Amino acid sequence: MIATLKFTTLLLAVVVCWATQDYGYKDVEEPTLGDSQYGSLWPLPQKVQMSTVAFKLSGASFQIVDAKESSSGASCSLLQNAYRRYDEYIFPISRMQGQNKKKAFASDVSELQVWITSADSECDSYPSVTSDESCECPGMMFVFLVGALSLETFSQLVYDDEYGAKSINRTEIQDFPRFAHRGLLLDTSRHFLPIKVILANLEAMAWNKFNVFHWHIVDDHSFPYMSRTFPQLSQQGAYHPYTHVYTPSDVKMIIEFARLRGIRVVSEFDTPGHTQSWGKGQKDLLTPCYSGTSPSGSFGPVNPILNTTYDFMTMFFKEVSTVFPDAYIHLGGDEVDFSCWKSNPDIQKFMAQQGFGTDYSKLESFYIQRCVASVRHGLKVKQMISNSLKADTLIHVWKGNQQQYQAEMARVTASGYQTLLSTPWYLNRISYGQDWQAAYKADPQDFNGTDAQKKLVVGGEACLWGEFVDATNLTPRLWPRASAVGERLWSDKDVKDTNDAYSRLIQHRCRMVQRGIPAEPLFTGYCAHEYKGV
Repeated sequence: MIATLKFTTLLLAVVVCWATQDYGYKDVEEPTLGDSQYGSLWPLPQKVQMSTVAFKLSGASFQIVDAKESSSGASCSLLQNAYRRYDEYIFPISRMQGQNKKKAFASDVSELQVWITSADSECDSYPSVTSDESCECPGMMFVFLVGALSLETFSQLVYDDEYGAKSINRTEIQDFPRFAHRGLLLDTSRHFLPIKVILANLEAMAWNKFNVFHWHIVDDHSFPYMSRTFPQLSQQGAYHPYTHVYTPSDVKMIIEFARLRGIRVVSEFDTPGHTQSWGKGQKDLLTPCYSGTSPSGSFGPVNPILNTTYDFMTMFFKEVSTVFPDAYIHLGGDEVDFSCWKSNPDIQKFMAQQGFGTDYSKLESFYIQRCVASVRHGLKVKQMISNSLKADTLIHVWKGNQQQYQAEMARVTASGYQTLLSTPWYLNRISYGQDWQAAYKADPQDFNGTDAQKKLVVGGEACLWGEFVDATNLTPRLWPRASAVGERLWSDKDVKDTNDAYSRLIQHRCRMVQRGIPAEPLFTGYCAHEYKGV
């Protein structure tokens, strides 16, 4: 028996069908929750209609192949790479043992055929904010799909029956992501993250339908990005100039690894604040601070009154635009400490000349507008993400409590800006108990505004800032708490049942653990793969 998957594009992950699946998390203490009718699907598709009709899959005969009608084929590395990964996910034991392919029984699903229907298979393209992620199941054995990483959900649907045989159920489905931007921020400045840690979490992002890796690559603490144009930045600003840097080849590898999983890589180089590490390698970039009438020897934010500042930014971001192929660059623009600017007599004189008085937020706005203009002039087509409403960019809302960020979302969208939300999803903030639920209940469109304003919300991002996180604890702190954000940004706005989510999430967490991601447990219990019994 052959299953056919029809794709219209290649780039991003979607969901296929359902099976009564048990990844075996045995809950031995409260809360005691029933099994979800959706098995272990995560995130939940928009519409699912299940059947009890089941088919067998044999590791000895099953294979994932290109359909004859597909516009793509063996030359598409994106698909071929995905086929190999998911074959091993579905049949990990038989593949490790090197079992040879054998003839399938009539009741077996022997092939999963992938059918790309678009004229341009986009195998060599990078994912973008406009990539089509919708899919439809018209009642066939499996479904029509969009996105090579739909194979992730196919793999979620394969389950062991009571005899241990791999099975999958027939299902009808319609699916698409609620938001186009579903991001995860990792901070590699406060603690340097080895490449293998970044790659492992990109893999987990694909399993959870995230499609944007927001790389907060530099900050006050260190400058690990190795610039070809300004090599002194990392030589002087990194924790170590050789071991704690990301070389051009490192960055290229990370971007390609992400591309093969339908993930965009958006780099962030935050200015004018958060730039202490920049100043170690770039003379006269930062503002000299004063104590009375004399320089104190310390430095503040980027110096906004020098033409050389903008010359540097133009050259630097021109390089960045060639290294990072995504259409967007994140410019930060938040948390600027004005005290150094206030102390500097040259800044004071400039303020008077510009008529800014003592309102240093106007100087910050001046810098951001000129910086954006300089960067755009050098980049031609790049789009900007910023934390400042004063720039003509996609606005990223970070700060405040629930009431404050809801008011900010209303204000930003009322001004006509597109926006992203991160405030309720700072996953570096931890608490005892089921803290994933707070992230799950937060909604980026939950603010007072018109339908037109709500449409300006393009998505959101979970953030894991690095003050207390490094390679030793990043991954278990992140997963499966980030999974809650993933479902909120993918699934329908009415998917709010935390009991159903808990049932699916504990199984999804076990699946991640089985695949090698040390995701922390949600509560007491164990995963079936840990112990099969006697």
